[in-house]
Amino acid sequence: MQRAELDAYLDQYLDVARFRDYCPNGLQVEGTAHVECIVTGVTASADLITAAIDAGAHALIVHHGYFWRGEDMRIVATRRQRIAALIENNLNLFAFHLPLDAHPEVGNNVSLARQLGLEVEGSSGEQDLVFHGRVDAIMTLGAFAQRIEERLDRKPLVIGDTARPVRRVAWCTGAAQGYLDEAVRLGVDAYISGEVSEQTVHLARESGVAFIAAGHHATERYGVQALGAHLVRRFAIRHTHIDIPNPV
Repeated sequence: MQRAELDAYLDQYLDVARFRDYCPNGLQVEGTAHVECIVTGVTASADLITAAIDAGAHALIVHHGYFWRGEDMRIVATRRQRIAALIENNLNLFAFHLPLDAHPEVGNNVSLARQLGLEVEGSSGEQDLVFHGRVDAIMTLGAFAQRIEERLDRKPLVIGDTARPVRRVAWCTGAAQGYLDEAVRLGVDAYISGEVSEQTVHLARESGVAFIAAGHHATERYGVQALGAHLVRRFAIRHTHIDIPNPV
């Protein structure tokens, strides 16, 4: 398929125009005009770019790309090295941030729900980024944390009474600890995100809504994989997901 066709399809499928984001979504670095093989990954790091080149990719699709609001926009140091590698190898870079978090079929939030056995009932909050629903079986907070550790292969940080039953849950992947207020408003038993801040602990303790920090990278591995699988079904192109280990 042609790069322009892929670019237009992703823009429409992920409903990019709906979101106010902190970075450009879509094609960030232009490469070859013809795309037969894609690689997906979480972050466009040097290691992922090298792995995509070694895999013979024509396009790399990530959740965390470049040109974030407030960053130094100069193409120097590590950014220069990454972008130079993309250009020298004619490798397209596509990045989708909030559109990939929120997508109802392949998004990070819905993909995490599938991974953890959560039934999605709706979404709310800023740009509908906070998902909420139910656990597939009533269990204690401690048992639910154990499930998260087993399925994400990472031990979560848990703030709350581990003996307390958990049924209703809200979640938003990545650095979304600031949406704990919305989870409190929803009246859920627990809120899951990737990261935690100092003030998050106090709000969880005082509100009675348990907080689970399950890892930024760990909670955002699944959406981009689902997007890659969708593109294979839609266009019959080759896809490889490459996970670059990250402990956060």
